[in-house]
Amino acid sequence: MGAVGVGIIGAGNISDTYLENLSSFPDVRVLAVADVIGERAQAQASRYGVPRSGGVDVVLNDPDIEIVVNLTVPAAHVEVSEAIIAAGKHVWSEKPIGVDRESSRRLLERAKEAGLRVGIAPDTVLGPGVQTAKRAIARGDIGRPLFAQTTFQWQGPEIFHPNPAFLYARGGGPLLDMGPYYVSTLVHVFGPVAAVAALGLRGTEARRVQVGPLAGTEFPVEIPSTVTVLTQFEGGGQAQSLYSTDSPLLRQGVVEITGTEGTLVIPDPNTFGGAITITRGLTALTAGPVVQQVDEVAPEGVMVGRGLGLLDMVRAIREDRPHVASGELGYHVLDTLLSIEESVGAQAFVPVASTVDRVDSVPATFDPFAATL
Repeated sequence: MGAVGVGIIGAGNISDTYLENLSSFPDVRVLAVADVIGERAQAQASRYGVPRSGGVDVVLNDPDIEIVVNLTVPAAHVEVSEAIIAAGKHVWSEKPIGVDRESSRRLLERAKEAGLRVGIAPDTVLGPGVQTAKRAIARGDIGRPLFAQTTFQWQGPEIFHPNPAFLYARGGGPLLDMGPYYVSTLVHVFGPVAAVAALGLRGTEARRVQVGPLAGTEFPVEIPSTVTVLTQFEGGGQAQSLYSTDSPLLRQGVVEITGTEGTLVIPDPNTFGGAITITRGLTALTAGPVVQQVDEVAPEGVMVGRGLGLLDMVRAIREDRPHVASGELGYHVLDTLLSIEESVGAQAFVPVASTVDRVDSVPATFDPFAATL
């Protein structure tokens, strides 16, 4: 049937990477960009050769658009996604799916009733980095996975983002903003989460914008800016994680999966690729420096960027198969993150009520730049 028509709602910072990548996929045609600020939508459309721009109706009323990319702020995700479903179009939404369980479940129910699909970022975990590591685990390269350690810590997005207040509001923070990358990766590896326990704190009650026209402006911190988490998976695995924007020490992208026969280091889940290594146990302990065997795992697949998950969804619709970054997975990740927030308040283990089927992998032969439709 040819390339699938796509529209974008939200022409902010993240729209650049989506527009650049989607415009390079032969199976996709970006037909319109919409934003509440018309000039911003027009500028992005002109920059990337998109034929139409304007308000939301330009996208929702276009009969040639099958899928709409929702790049609005987290608090608006469900409202905008529901409008897309009501217009009879599939949704690809930036993470998280929403900021509460009730409205997010309602969105999935309305999509199901309408026979439409919902896809939820992050799609970074569909890239060669995490997917190659996932295939190595499936082959048994580290034996049976036992536990994981993940770390995301730094001083915060106000040092680069011109308007970062929403990242410290409800639906943001290091947990809701960055947690989807790490939790999605862990669910890909270990399966659904059963329960979580967490502690949290606010390093400061207010932050200050450091770049752009709002530089020097203070804004409140509404959520914990440091969260430490213990995770129990339904299949028996465990994980410990740190999410913080209170740390002068930059340490991001740490994902280590330890199994009965080795420890696998997975690339930063906020990227699509990177080094993958497996460290083996010592055969003997002798005098002198300790040397462990470290094997590199060659990445498999084509490097690309954001938009990969939407492309998989486009092809899945035409092939009548499930897409990988599903709305159900996005909801389970949100449910896990909200359970972590609740555990911070309760200082106790909190069960995660939702579950999700084992998540499919992306074939190593998946080529984003091939015309398949």
